[in-house]
Amino acid sequence: MHLRPIAALLCLALTLPAAAVTRVENARIITMDPARPYAEAMVFDDGGTLLAVGDGATLRASHAEARRVDAGNAVIVPGLIDAHGHVLGHGLSLLRANLVGARSKDEIIERLRAFARDLPEGEWLLGRGWDQNLWPEREFPSAADLDAAFPDRPVWLERVDGHASWGNSAALAKLDRSLDGDWQVEGGEILRRDGKATGVFIDTAANLIEALVPPPDAAQLRRALDRSVQALVAAGLTGVHDAGVSEATLDLLRGMADDGALPLRIQAWADGDGTALAARCRDGGPYAHPGGRLAMRTVKLYSDGALGSRGALLKSDYSDAPGQRGLPVTSAEGLRAAMRKAKGCGLQVATHAIGDAGNRLVLDLYAEVLGEDAAADHRWRIEHAQIVSLSDIPRFARLGVIASMQPTHATSDMGWAEQRVGPLRIVGGYAWRSFRDAGVRLALGSDFPVEHIDPLAGLYAAITRQDAKGQPAGGWLPQEKLTAHEALRGFTLDAAFAAFDEARLGSLSPGKRADFVILDHSPIRDPASDLLQTAVIATWVDGQPVYQRPELRD
Repeated sequence: MHLRPIAALLCLALTLPAAAVTRVENARIITMDPARPYAEAMVFDDGGTLLAVGDGATLRASHAEARRVDAGNAVIVPGLIDAHGHVLGHGLSLLRANLVGARSKDEIIERLRAFARDLPEGEWLLGRGWDQNLWPEREFPSAADLDAAFPDRPVWLERVDGHASWGNSAALAKLDRSLDGDWQVEGGEILRRDGKATGVFIDTAANLIEALVPPPDAAQLRRALDRSVQALVAAGLTGVHDAGVSEATLDLLRGMADDGALPLRIQAWADGDGTALAARCRDGGPYAHPGGRLAMRTVKLYSDGALGSRGALLKSDYSDAPGQRGLPVTSAEGLRAAMRKAKGCGLQVATHAIGDAGNRLVLDLYAEVLGEDAAADHRWRIEHAQIVSLSDIPRFARLGVIASMQPTHATSDMGWAEQRVGPLRIVGGYAWRSFRDAGVRLALGSDFPVEHIDPLAGLYAAITRQDAKGQPAGGWLPQEKLTAHEALRGFTLDAAFAAFDEARLGSLSPGKRADFVILDHSPIRDPASDLLQTAVIATWVDGQPVYQRPELRD
C-alpha cells in the first residue's frame, strides 16, 4: 500500500471545490453487500449517496469526469457503528482523572495526585475507571483509602462500569444526613461495615453524592462533546447508538448538528422514563434532525447493575458472595410502565440486563407488553445480555429481540467472571455464537467509556476471545467466537438494522450513504492479530472525510 497517493488525494478531496461526482478507486473494498461482497471502486454524488460500486475499469469508463480519489490499495469497509456507547460520558471522562487499568489503590492515588496538581483549591477531584478486580486484594475500597492523600478536597470516582462510585470522607461529609444505619436506596446499595458507610455506593445509591458534585456548565459540556466526537471518528466510527441521553444533552447535540459540528451519526436514546421520553411522546414520537446525523427513536431502561460490582441480578447467589443476588435497578412495575409508554409513543425499547434473572425479567416483560406485536418489526433490544440462561437464548429469537453485546466486555471480564457466577452459569456468558446459532440478531459495540472506543479492538475480541497478548491460547470459551465476517457485520449491517437504518447504512451499496473507513489492513482477509495494529487512515461520512491520520494532512 502506498500512503503518499492517499495523502495527496485525500487532502485534495478536502480542498477542491465540490464536484458533482467522486470516484474512489484502487481500493480493496469490503462492501458487506451479499450481491457484491468485494469491489475495487465506488462512485458517490456530492450529496453523499452511493451511485455505483464495482470494478475500477467499469467505473472509470462510466464516470470518467468524476473527481478521482486514489485509495493507494488500502482497505475500505462500511462505516463502523458502535451499537452501545455514551458520547457525553466519554467526553467527560477525557476531562477527568483516568483510572482505567490501575493495578492497585496506590496507583490510583498516584494518578489522582498528578491530576489534582492543576485543580483549583477546593474543587472536587473527579475520576473514572477504577476496577477492584485488577488489584491484588480484589476487594472494594473505602473512603479511608483516599483520606490520607486527600483529607480536605472532596474526591468522587466512578467505577469502570459506571455502576459503582467511591468517595472520600470529605465528599461524604457534604451530604446533610447520616449515611450510617441499615437504610438503603431503591435500586442501589450503600456499602457498610458495622453499620458505617464505607465510601462505596452501588448503582442508584451513588446519586446521593453525585447530586452534590457541581455540574459542568454548558460550555464544559459542549467541550466534552466536541472532544468525544472527534475521538470517535479518529477511531473509525461513523455512527454511535448513544445509550441514555437527557433532553438537555439532546439540545446540545441538536445545536452541534445545526452548526455542522457533528462529524458522525448519533442515535440518541431517551434516558429512561423522564423528560426526554415525555418530549418524544408529546411531540408525536421519534425525532430526526433534518441533517441526517442525529435522531432519537429509542428509550433506554435499566433492569439491573453490573457483574463487576455484583449488581447484576442473578437467579441464585453469586458464587463468590453467598447471600448476594444483585440489585433490581428499576422495579418490574417501573419497567412495565415505561415500556408501555414507549410502545404507545411508537418508540423502540432498549433495556440494560446483565444477570440471568435480569435478562429473564426483561424477556418476560417484553413478551407481556408487546403481546401480539411481538411478531411485528419492533426491534426491541436487550443491552449487554452477558449472563443468560441457555433456555432463554431462543426466546430472544422468538420475540424478535436484538442482543446488543460488547465483545471487549468478555476479554476484560474473563479473568474473574467465572468466579462470580460459577462453571454452570458461565456457559451462558458472553455467548455470541449461541445467540447467532439461535437466530438472534447481534448488534455489537463497546459500551465506551466502560471500554475503549476502538471498534477494531472489538472486532479482535469477537474473533479471538483473547487479550492483547493472545491469551488464553485458543481463546476464552472459544466455542462462542464469531467469524471475522460475523464480527464485522455486527459493527455494520446488524448495528444499522438495530437502529432501523439498514436502508441507508451498514453496507456499501448503491443508494446508501457514502459512510466508510479506510484501513491499512483487512479485518476479513488478514490475520485477526493484525487488528490491534491496524491503523485508521481516514473516516468518511456523507461522502466527505471527517478524519485523516495526522501524517496524511500535509
